[in-house]
Amino acid sequence: MSAEPPFTVGIEEEYLLVNLDTRDVDENPPAALLQECTERGGSQISPEFLRSQLEVSTRVCRSIAEVRADLARLRSIIVEVSRKYGLAPIAASTHPFANATRQIPTEKEQFFALAREMQAAARRLMVCGMHVHVGIDADDLRVDLMNQLSYFVPHLLALSCSSPFWEGERTGLMSFRLSLFSSLPRTGLPERFSSYAELRRHLDMLIRNGVIENTTKMWWDVRPSPRYPTLEMRVMDCCTSIDDAMCLAALVVCLARRLYRLRLANQSWRLYPNVLIAENRWRAMRYSFDEQLLDLARGELVPFPQLAEELIALVTEDAEVLGCAREIEHIRTILARGTSAHRQIRTYDDARAGGATQREALQSVVDFLVRETAAGL
Repeated sequence: MSAEPPFTVGIEEEYLLVNLDTRDVDENPPAALLQECTERGGSQISPEFLRSQLEVSTRVCRSIAEVRADLARLRSIIVEVSRKYGLAPIAASTHPFANATRQIPTEKEQFFALAREMQAAARRLMVCGMHVHVGIDADDLRVDLMNQLSYFVPHLLALSCSSPFWEGERTGLMSFRLSLFSSLPRTGLPERFSSYAELRRHLDMLIRNGVIENTTKMWWDVRPSPRYPTLEMRVMDCCTSIDDAMCLAALVVCLARRLYRLRLANQSWRLYPNVLIAENRWRAMRYSFDEQLLDLARGELVPFPQLAEELIALVTEDAEVLGCAREIEHIRTILARGTSAHRQIRTYDDARAGGATQREALQSVVDFLVRETAAGL
């Protein structure tokens, strides 16, 4: 066995830009806004699929503290620059009431190609996510850990939900983003592969036949990154609170290290059928942590807070070594005060109870998202 992987961390986040007067998404923000953001953030801030959308990418970081500092810097740049134009970013996976079909794709060929290929599915793709990259420099190890990490996809999603509203509707789902994203091909839980070579054989066949241009078009919940020597966890909604984002990033890297330590002991997390993991994934989309998930070892439904305590215990040693014990402890804070989705719904309900119209209540949700996105930077 080679030396321990670096377990570096990087985060990508996507934000929608909203008009501070109307609280609606700004479909065509000024070019000068993007220019100033990219000048100040360099290649770490870039346009996304929609003109109303920006993406940030942190540096390769050696600790959760380092990644927090970089993410806070990038968020701050966008907050400060946007304010000059009467706009603000929101870190949430959907906007409470904006109309998706009115959005304008960014003028890049890769985005035009996506719109042509996906048609109506792309026209509904006004969604934002958070991707966590963990530095693992061995190809076969990345595939092995991907196979095992799939088990935890529902748990990570449940703690990150931030998309309960869609085009003015309270959807009844805590992560409606995944319902929209799942209309694209090559999404959802990854297949299982015995090696990196087996994975490449399958993907190369798709490329050779022109089905996909390259491996960036594999949009699984977790995947070996096609660009970097990392394992990329993609299932999470975009966390409105930067504290929540750091908690989820810490949990991803700690789980990866824990599973690596099992491998060193010639052990492995048991691989369960995707049909069972997919059931938990659906329950996380629907309820976040408000309902039970299946404990697949026990073969029964278990309250999420109990599963969360078991998760914390599972990665305690790794969190100490990686210097992120406080971030792992934050899981309990999320359970106590709710995810962004819980807090959005609470904000909406409180506004309606106070006499606000539906539109006013949805606008109050946007106000909450604007404040929370900029908090703690």
